[in-house]
Amino acid sequence: MSSPSSPVAAAPNALQRFFDGDVWHSFRASPTAIVAAIIAFICVFCALFAEFVAPHNPFDLASLELMDARLPPAWMEGGSTKYLLGTDDQGRDLLSALMYGARISLFVGLASVVLSMIIGVGLGLLAGFVGGKVDAFIMRVCDVMLSFPSILVALLIDGVGRAMFPNAHDALAFGVLIFAIALTGWVQYARTVRGSTMVERNKEYVQAARVIGVSSLRIMRKHVLPNVLGPVLVLATIQVAAAIITEATLSFLGVGVPPTSPSLGTLIRVGNDFLFSGEWWITIWPGVMLVLIALSVNLLGDWLRDALNPRLR
Repeated sequence: MSSPSSPVAAAPNALQRFFDGDVWHSFRASPTAIVAAIIAFICVFCALFAEFVAPHNPFDLASLELMDARLPPAWMEGGSTKYLLGTDDQGRDLLSALMYGARISLFVGLASVVLSMIIGVGLGLLAGFVGGKVDAFIMRVCDVMLSFPSILVALLIDGVGRAMFPNAHDALAFGVLIFAIALTGWVQYARTVRGSTMVERNKEYVQAARVIGVSSLRIMRKHVLPNVLGPVLVLATIQVAAAIITEATLSFLGVGVPPTSPSLGTLIRVGNDFLFSGEWWITIWPGVMLVLIALSVNLLGDWLRDALNPRLR
């Protein structure tokens, strides 16, 4: 028996428990996840701190030099060390444009995923916990949404929003785009959470909470929701890449972000006009940046799925 003066070991905090847990051990044991995390970190860091990392401000019209338009990358003949990846048709530094464009693509992708996750998780919890006609109605709405291609729905919502607000400023245009992408992504969350909730609602801890008089809303929020978030986090990670690609597709078609705030999709569309005239770098580098972001996020999502499911290890 220890003496009263002996020190008592402090309980590990959340960070210490994470580093001692299976998820961190799985991450350290996966070279693919480590490389994907490094690439994703570099892309996100350059996007968030573009003002400090980018060598130029590509959207400052006063600093643009039209005489420097269509310069090749620095290692090619005619290139300049001032522009490592070359310039576009307006003389903008492509390396700087990639950083600023990636910020917009990441913002739209993350915001749309958060919105679709809120809608989908809420409706999935309601459908799985309440059941009956509510469940049937929500699932029929999901079936209707799945019968349309997601890009077609996004184009429709974006077109309707632009028609209703023809003189909208950039903030409203971003809101319409985020809502258009989110409206096509909430179905996966709703179906996933519904299935998990139907399993959880019949377990003993839920029945015990009902017996002592806990309200259904509190049971869903405090007891069921934390136990169904694992698949949601995996799905959200993968959906970020899908949302970024959807935004790039819409911007490539000319119905995405405003022209004053070009994203990676807008840069690809602009460079596509010069692809067959020899200035391949104008469209290739934004495409490479988009592929790196989407691939790294997808690989992290695959790793997270395996890490959170012991049966897949």
